[in-house]
Amino acid sequence: MSEKKKRQKKIKRKLLDKYRLVVLNENTFEERISLKLNRLNVFVLVSLSGIFLVIATLLLIAFTPLREYIPGYSSTALKKKATSLEFKTDSIQQVLAMNERYYESIKKVLQGDVSVQDFNKDSIVQAVKFEIDQVDLKPIPEDSVLREKVDKEDKYNLFESATSGTNFVLFPPVNGTISEPYNLKEKHYAVDLVVAENTPIKATADGSVIFAEWTAETGYVIILEHSQGLISVYKHNGSLTKSQGDLVKAGEVIATSGNTGDLTTGPHLHFELWNNGYPINPTNFIDFN
Repeated sequence: MSEKKKRQKKIKRKLLDKYRLVVLNENTFEERISLKLNRLNVFVLVSLSGIFLVIATLLLIAFTPLREYIPGYSSTALKKKATSLEFKTDSIQQVLAMNERYYESIKKVLQGDVSVQDFNKDSIVQAVKFEIDQVDLKPIPEDSVLREKVDKEDKYNLFESATSGTNFVLFPPVNGTISEPYNLKEKHYAVDLVVAENTPIKATADGSVIFAEWTAETGYVIILEHSQGLISVYKHNGSLTKSQGDLVKAGEVIATSGNTGDLTTGPHLHFELWNNGYPINPTNFIDFN
């Protein structure tokens, strides 16, 4: 028999030779536990126990809060707080940017850097008439029938729409500094009035609310319909005190000023006047100072 085979047989015998593990009571030498073992069984048992411990440790680290105590792992609550702080920081940066633009506009007004132009009422009226002349206003037959029907209804109407326009006076919705005037060329059909936040906004004349909703670009918007074909628009409000369908009187509070909507750079009121579907300059009829 070769030396190699002798060595293999010797190793096999050492692995498979059986041993008895006995646990005795030291005082009485009573046998408590007796186990038959060999080296192979002990090796397999120790290996399986080690593998089990490794798997159990990995599971504890992966699916229990114990992983937070291991360097390199972050807490779930900490991640949520970090995400929340990131959103808040972004919102604060946006608010700071808007405030900076607002302060820059106020600074220009205080330093007199804003160009002031004098508008002639007669020239504006002529310009509006010129625009009207360029539009085909020839009524269709259905429109003529509707106008005749409305005229008959207004003839016996005892409400405000049948009253004369001789005593028609517009009330200033708010007193403030005009940061951006009415500009027909740039299609800015309104005046922007810089006012403190939560300043009461008042109705410019008697009328009814035809729109009172939130819009993404101009925030809280309220639109009033008055007699004589006049419509007034109030944008970027902080809150609304009237709802669609409500009747209001001239000087009655309909909203509070604010800084809502994407197209705003600070607390102000965007005020428009429309007559029979055409924009008009509010400064020609209202003194905002």
